[in-house]
Amino acid sequence: MAPRETDDNPTEADQPAAAQREWERLWKEGDDDGPAGAGAESGQPAKADAEPETDTEPEDERDADADTSGTPDADTETSGTADDDSPPPSTPAHSNADEVVTPHLDDERIAAVRRVAAAGRRWRNLQLAGCAALLAVAMTAGAIAVGAAKDSGAAGVAVGSSAVSPELLASGSLDANIASLQAHLRTQPKDFDGWATLGLAYVEQARTKGDPSRYPQAQAAFQRSLKISPANENALEGRAALAAARHEFKEALTYADQVLKENPYSERALCSRIDALVELGRYADASKAADLADARKPGVPVFTRYAYVHELRGDVSTARKVLEQALAAATSPGDISYVAGTLGQLAWNQGDYKTALNDYGRALAADENYLPALEGRARTQAALGDRAAAIKGMELVVSRYPLPQPLVELGELYESRGAEGDKAKAEDQYALVDAWIALARANGVNADLDTALAAADHGDVKSALKAARAEWARRHTVHTADALAWALHVNGRDKEALPYARQATATNYHNASFIYHLGTIELATGHKADGRAHLAKALKLNPGFSPLGAAKARKALEATK
Repeated sequence: MAPRETDDNPTEADQPAAAQREWERLWKEGDDDGPAGAGAESGQPAKADAEPETDTEPEDERDADADTSGTPDADTETSGTADDDSPPPSTPAHSNADEVVTPHLDDERIAAVRRVAAAGRRWRNLQLAGCAALLAVAMTAGAIAVGAAKDSGAAGVAVGSSAVSPELLASGSLDANIASLQAHLRTQPKDFDGWATLGLAYVEQARTKGDPSRYPQAQAAFQRSLKISPANENALEGRAALAAARHEFKEALTYADQVLKENPYSERALCSRIDALVELGRYADASKAADLADARKPGVPVFTRYAYVHELRGDVSTARKVLEQALAAATSPGDISYVAGTLGQLAWNQGDYKTALNDYGRALAADENYLPALEGRARTQAALGDRAAAIKGMELVVSRYPLPQPLVELGELYESRGAEGDKAKAEDQYALVDAWIALARANGVNADLDTALAAADHGDVKSALKAARAEWARRHTVHTADALAWALHVNGRDKEALPYARQATATNYHNASFIYHLGTIELATGHKADGRAHLAKALKLNPGFSPLGAAKARKALEATK
């Protein structure tokens, strides 16, 4: 999706108090007066007897951290009902489901995030909870229309439509579409497709704005949809998307499989299934799922996932070929920017910076505000030695999209520059990472991988190891293997780290950071020849893979001649 802000939002956007009262009234009324809600009081959609979990969960859904602490193969069950049509669970900055984000608040949000990012040394005097609260305010004071949907779509949602399709969210302003959906559901509260689409819109809004406080609202909307029409496809697809966004990949796979039992050609479920299998480290199964999806529903969403599965196996040429085909098939600005940006990231991973800049340029030509392309361009500029442009670009990204990866990258750019005040600026970015993680956890997101990656180099190394172990217990992927290896290394446990570092690179995935980590750990365990070879390989593959890591790799090679 390449949303654009408009000036035609519903009138109630300018009447927040009245809108809040009306929205809360709708949630409390429920659907007890007609056949649409009959038979759904348990809140459980119809499903096969063999399904391991219910399709709705209590309003106070447990934290991802609490429900996934067991072994990787342990089944997780949830129980409860959706009988209570109460408002969505409260969140740090979104306590009401009827919040309508309007364009006139954009400048407030930008200013708020910039104030937080520029807070300087004050961050080190704040408790983490205070950081999270400030970040929540910054992220929700208004709206920035950013991001790109992986699914194509048509026109914006009409207020008067009797049934709203999720595909309609893929164009126009996401915030305006949400406002239209809210207005529509005030007049048609039994429109289960409308509730499902609203939930999907909240998931997408959380993704494009880096705002996890939307997830509880999405959960409540899906519950409402399933109460009205148990097992309806759109809501189950939405639950899969929500589970994946919260890093609950076993649950995402369960929902996707349930949809595919009824509709084997559901594009959204086919894609969710590939995503879940990849994130669970089941790469062979993901490859088969990608082949099946390509046979059943070829198109941009499937092509991009097909390409990533091949990239993970080191088949870069096939990945690029498929993405070029996807770009040729893309018609909407959102699809064009998304696919071109993905091509840019693929080129950057191979150290092909000229091609990466060209691909990011294609993405930005379709949508000048597409933040992943802005981020990728800044990263590429840093790799090419244009640090000033890189810092300027990354500052723009984090002011709109304060997620852990760009925050860490900006912090490392400050550190590598080393000017007066840069160390404090870098620490501010790392504090914001901690704040985002706290906010994500508060809204049901499993953020252990983010914690491990950020804390290992820029935080509490013991916390990094604890988080990495917890994530490894849930899923075995190249990313979790690398995170655990590096967390063990920074805690001085290199012998234990080495097998994980080797596993992270075993699929031949072209990731210079993984190879650098392996080489560093090999040197620390006395494997000098292997360590030097891998450090050299990382620098040959992607000489500017990290503002700090690349310099450390060169220094280690020099020191071990």
